[in-house]
Amino acid sequence: MTVWQELVGQEAAVAVLTRAVAGQGHAMSHAWLITGPPGSGRSNAARAFAAALECAKGGCGECSACRTALSGAHPDVTVVRTEQLSIGVDEVRQLVRRASMSPTLGHHQVIIIEDADRITERGADALLKAIEEPAPRTVWLLCAPTLDDVVATIRSRCRHLNLATPTQAAVARLLVERDGVDPAMASFAARAAQGHVGRARYLARDEASRIRRREVLQLPPQLTSLGACLRAAANVVTASSDEATASTTDRDAKELAELNEALGFGTKGARPRNAQSQVKDLEDSQKARVKRLQRDGLDRVLSELTTYYRDVLSVQLGANAPLVNLEQDAPIRTLARRATPDATMRKLDAILAARTALETNVAPLLAMEALFIDLAESL
Repeated sequence: MTVWQELVGQEAAVAVLTRAVAGQGHAMSHAWLITGPPGSGRSNAARAFAAALECAKGGCGECSACRTALSGAHPDVTVVRTEQLSIGVDEVRQLVRRASMSPTLGHHQVIIIEDADRITERGADALLKAIEEPAPRTVWLLCAPTLDDVVATIRSRCRHLNLATPTQAAVARLLVERDGVDPAMASFAARAAQGHVGRARYLARDEASRIRRREVLQLPPQLTSLGACLRAAANVVTASSDEATASTTDRDAKELAELNEALGFGTKGARPRNAQSQVKDLEDSQKARVKRLQRDGLDRVLSELTTYYRDVLSVQLGANAPLVNLEQDAPIRTLARRATPDATMRKLDAILAARTALETNVAPLLAMEALFIDLAESL
């Protein structure tokens, strides 16, 4: 067992990181930018690298340094995974101050930013100086989907490591060996998730997620009128909103109770003058978290629809590759006969446009209504 065991299908990347840990040649750098498609394991790679840097044996996976670094409990490994839509300058400045400190227990002070693509321009300016003039034993590990998602001045000062999309066989094998998933279910989940390890695990273990996926894949044949498109859009947006709210309700209540206790609400003691402002700041943060989770849910809908229309295009072009959505074989082949490859490409472009619209804060309902109208068969 080593810290690298969950980096499925990333042998080349692991080789680069292990050479860096061993200090071979010029392999080590004070700043890394780890990129790869969703589900490729960017954050897992960063945590494993951090653990190996702190481990006296270079990543044994069993010592206290490895276990605490992987779990996020190591005092010299800071992990930032924002639940907001962006990482602002104030948060980056806190990280820069942290990075300037000497490690307390380990060999390095490691700062992991799992969503480096969400750093604002002002945040990037604050980060730039820290990367240009790093503390002697500090290592920055930035994660993003692609190089282009990170400000040019930052990415030019980092060593780039790109992760590949794991094969379906590798993902299925991990689900069986690590999670004890039935081989047939593991094969289905790996195929449906298209190399996204986290999504595959979720599908394999959660029946509700499989039901939601099936409902999304049943949408295309139903988009036969303007009314049907508008209803489908409203249902999808409402479902994603309800799911996001349900997943945060208990946490929101706990955070508010803890803040009220800290501020002295419910006691006769004096309260801070800015108490109401702090409560409002927490409420705003919680609303932003729900908004991001809703957008993440809609992004999963767009991903499922993308696989559907790619299957349609595959049939139209006579490709021999098996369909991703085997369970929808009949409607996919029916749609393939009724449309042309050019029409299918336009639908895939419409899905991409919807994703871009959501990323630029277009109202979710408007974005999904426009998409489903574009996907409709007979409008």
